[in-house]
Amino acid sequence: MTTSSRHDICLFLALVLLSAGLFFLPSAPQMVESESGFKGTAKVEKVDDSGVAVHDLVLFGTQRLEVKLLHGPHKGESYYAENELRANLELDKLFKVGDRVIVVSSQEDIGEGSVLIAQNYARNGWTIILFGAFCILLCVFGRLTGFNALLSFVFSCLLIWKAVIPLVLRGWSASWTIFACVVFLTAVIMALVAGITKCGICAFFGAISGVFVGLFTAHFFTWVMNINGATLPYSQTLLFSGYENINLQNIFVGAMILASSGAVMDLAMDISSGIQEVAKHNPALGQLELTKSGLRMGRNVVGTMTTTLLLAYSGGYITLLMMFAAKGASLESIINNPLVAAEIVKTLIGSFSLVLVAPFTAFLGGWFFKPKSANAN
Repeated sequence: MTTSSRHDICLFLALVLLSAGLFFLPSAPQMVESESGFKGTAKVEKVDDSGVAVHDLVLFGTQRLEVKLLHGPHKGESYYAENELRANLELDKLFKVGDRVIVVSSQEDIGEGSVLIAQNYARNGWTIILFGAFCILLCVFGRLTGFNALLSFVFSCLLIWKAVIPLVLRGWSASWTIFACVVFLTAVIMALVAGITKCGICAFFGAISGVFVGLFTAHFFTWVMNINGATLPYSQTLLFSGYENINLQNIFVGAMILASSGAVMDLAMDISSGIQEVAKHNPALGQLELTKSGLRMGRNVVGTMTTTLLLAYSGGYITLLMMFAAKGASLESIINNPLVAAEIVKTLIGSFSLVLVAPFTAFLGGWFFKPKSANAN
């Protein structure tokens, strides 16, 4: 077994152990009591929409269902269930015969005559199928690299859910906690992709330099533009759930850094590996020439990467832009809208980090891969 193979196996085992350790960490502290009572999956057998009224484009009233439980001690038993519609397109759902739904009851033991509440669609089955298909495709196409990417994907999810979120809910600074998470994730991913080599180390420091400057830029512009972070989904609900002391603006800054970190890592690795290839095929090139090569590569990639960020973010608020277009709003009113301003800052700060990571990585790459004779001098 080669040294490289042993190194890869050690990294793989270390990441597996870290993932297992994160999995068994306690979850985030609960300020609100979890739901008690009965909860199960059922299939809709009959639907009664006579209690549902239509008001313009929204529905309100009570949809009555007859459902058959699919799991548990009451499997196969039929019950009546109610689905409350509150004229809210975002949260309301209108069930039909054949749908699989999550039903709940405040009573632990249900029996004949119990009326359940149809809470939501049962999406867990299709979610598992979709994730399984993604895993198979990634491993078949990427082979060992794809398997390592899958492992880093799972590890990233566990790190955010089991470490970042509980720490922020306990009062830690969201932006610095997320920055530390990004640093750790970047180190792990670079080690998996390139190993602990000049290429991996150069990409790591280049990426972190861009993220670090982006963090301070994000803090400054959210402050001067008075963006309080309440535009994040369910932020108000979180405050009213017992976490009134958390700083939403700080969370917003951390969310920006986390959202752009993947693209930053990608760009840093592209430039670092490109400089490595140039130095390999022309060992006589000095530090200045290698840096110039890295800068040229960065210029070619930054344009598409910043556009990628713009498209990714704009896809999340396309209906908001459509609403402004439908109302004929002026450019000034659009820019000053708090939701649009938050998205503008998010997009531009992410792009700012991307633009900066290119020269940072190019200068580091020129220094890392300069000829050994130059190192000696």
